[in-house]
Parts: sequence; C-alpha cells; structure tokens
Amino acid sequence: MAKAKKTDNVETKEVVEAKVEKVKKSPKKSEEVELTPEDKKAKLAKLMEKAKKLESSVEEEKKVDLKKKVKEEETEKENTLVPMDDYLKASIHLGTRVITPDMRRYVYRRRADGLAVFNTALLDDKIREGISYLNKFNPSRILLVCKREAGWKAANKFSELTGIKVFTKKYPAGILTNTNLDNFMETDLVFICDPWLDKNALMDAMRVRVPVLSICDTNNFTQGITQSIPGNNKSAKSIGMILFLLARAFMEHHKIEGDIKIQDFIDDWDNLIPPK
Repeated sequence: MAKAKKTDNVETKEVVEAKVEKVKKSPKKSEEVELTPEDKKAKLAKLMEKAKKLESSVEEEKKVDLKKKVKEEETEKENTLVPMDDYLKASIHLGTRVITPDMRRYVYRRRADGLAVFNTALLDDKIREGISYLNKFNPSRILLVCKREAGWKAANKFSELTGIKVFTKKYPAGILTNTNLDNFMETDLVFICDPWLDKNALMDAMRVRVPVLSICDTNNFTQGITQSIPGNNKSAKSIGMILFLLARAFMEHHKIEGDIKIQDFIDDWDNLIPPK
C-alpha cells in the first residue's frame, strides 16, 4: 500500500525575502525606548517629586498623635456616659499586643509599639449594654470577683456603694458548687474583671449555669461569658472608670443612696493630664 504524500506549507522565496525586509525596516527596541537628555531630566524630576511626597507622608504618620487621631476619626457621639477625653484619660482604650478572634471586632487599630487600640466610641455602647444587663439583678444576688491587684481599690468601693459581695486577692474555690462548704452561696450573676485571672470563678459559674458579666481585654477569650464589656482590664485607672460607671448607673436604677465620686475609684484622678 503506497504511503500518503505529506504536504507541508512551504513559503516561497519572495515571501521570505519580504518578511526579512520588513524586520530590517522596523525600528530597534532600544531605539523605541531611547530618551533625549531633556526627557530624561523631566522623568527624573517627576520621580524625585514622587519620592519627596512619599517621604513626607511617612514623616506625618510618625508624628501622628494617636489620642487625637482616635478622637477625630471615630464616629462623633453625643451624650456619652463621660466625656471622650475622660475615657482616654483613663486609658480604657488601650489593649494588649495580643488580639484574640473574639475581641478583634472591637479593635480600632494598632499603635507603633504594637499595642491594640479599642474603638472608644464602641466601648461606650458596650458599657451601656453592660449597665442594662447588670441592672436586671438584685445586688444581694450578684458576686464580683477581681483577682488583679490593680482593681482591688475600685472593686471594694464598688461593693461598698452597691452592696454587692466582692472577692479580691483570692477567690474561694467551690464556693458556688460545693454545698458542704460553710461559705457556700448561691448567686444569680457572677461579675469578673478578667476571664483569665478570674478563671476559677468563671468555671464555677459555668458549672452551676449562672450567667457571667466580664470586662474583656484584647487578649481575652469570651467562652462562657454571657455579657462582655470590652476594655483595658490591666490598668487601675481603666478598671476604676468602668466600675465607676457601672456603680453610678446601678445605684440610680436601684435607688441606692450614696455619694459616688470618680476620685474614690481612681487614685490621683484630678492630677492626671488630659489628652490634648
């Protein structure tokens, strides 16, 4: 059987010569991009101008006053619980370098040193929610736990004014779960200042299915917490501010008489320099 003849598309000599001539006549790539001395100077001037703009923007970012920027860029709010300057003065907006997935929604940005910054306007809303939640309970059926030393002064003052029982320094293990203990007690709400340090109280509350109100920093997880109040729970000023606002509203709601002042919750409040 004869093989089929293979046909190739063979270009003629004239076609090949025409293509070669076209290539010869086309300008070289180097000639297309070659610039005149004037063009080079103009291009260099544009690049220098762009570099200066970038440099100035970097310098401006370094000089940013974070407290001022937070106040300017956050949504302006009216009728906050205290003036926005007081929130900043108490450092309630400063978190930690760690941000958990649970607390990421409340973070506004990071400072140059890596510390997270809470959205202060949002904190005011969450404190209001915490106030509404706390006001639902009778003071005799609430337990406040604060193991962090920075919060002892404010926690004790909170207890004194509201009549809510408080445990500072050490939380008696099993006080909510072991009926055989002499100091066993029943409560309708456990209020803690730090889910990590006060984890024993949190675990006991979860075992007996008692709701938990907690101040939560950026490094805290909220598992087992019924109502959280985002904010700095490492600073005496911040804890004092939050407990002051809660106590003031709680006393008003339950018609508890007493003289409540921010100076009783935060040492040297009058001497603290407000942000500019």
